[in-house]
Amino acid sequence: MKASPAQQKELLRLQALDTRLQQTQHQTKALPQHAELAALGTEAEKTRTTLAARTGELEDVRIELGRIESDVDVVEKRIARDTERVEHTSSVKDVQALETELAALRKRHTDLEEIELVVMERLEEREAAVAEVETVRDALADRISEAEKARDIRLAELNRELGDLARDRETIAATLTEELRALYEKRRVVGRGNAAALLRARTCSGCTMTLTGSDLESVRSADADEVVFCPDCGAILVRTEESGI
Repeated sequence: MKASPAQQKELLRLQALDTRLQQTQHQTKALPQHAELAALGTEAEKTRTTLAARTGELEDVRIELGRIESDVDVVEKRIARDTERVEHTSSVKDVQALETELAALRKRHTDLEEIELVVMERLEEREAAVAEVETVRDALADRISEAEKARDIRLAELNRELGDLARDRETIAATLTEELRALYEKRRVVGRGNAAALLRARTCSGCTMTLTGSDLESVRSADADEVVFCPDCGAILVRTEESGI
């Protein structure tokens, strides 16, 4: 295949742009914020699980306290009712029975109040435990928000750079003949991105192989407009005054 030396040199510019495109695309996938957000997401999920468990425990205590408060209310109403009946009855037998019941009710009331105090202490402990996890959750949310902002800013920068590189690549590619461009694209696929390389001091800049013997003689004897390839990596070898041949 034939291509002017000037066209072949343009392949080096195209290769440099493709290398930068590949590197920049890799950067978009390898941002430190991606790993940070993944770790924070795992931590946030654990925190949500812990918060759900502690909130459940808190609700259980609240329900228990509600039942006790309801029992206290019932006992207080019965005490008030029996006290009023004592005040309005003239039957000694009824008074004795009511006094016995009132004594039992007052003891029950005292017992319930003691239980209520214990449960209220547990309630405070559970509320503090929930508040502690909520603080952790909110701090994580702030860290996630900051990491997302940093990620988005960096991605926007990289995407702008990708856009600029793509436009530059299109401009350079448009100057190549269709045949040379097709050859370059084919070598880029086969060479996993390594399509064209400068031959400097008889060494391929793509794979660092130094040409010797018949390989060197073959490249040396080729016409300036003949497209030659690295015998090792298969990249298009671009010859210049730096080639040393």
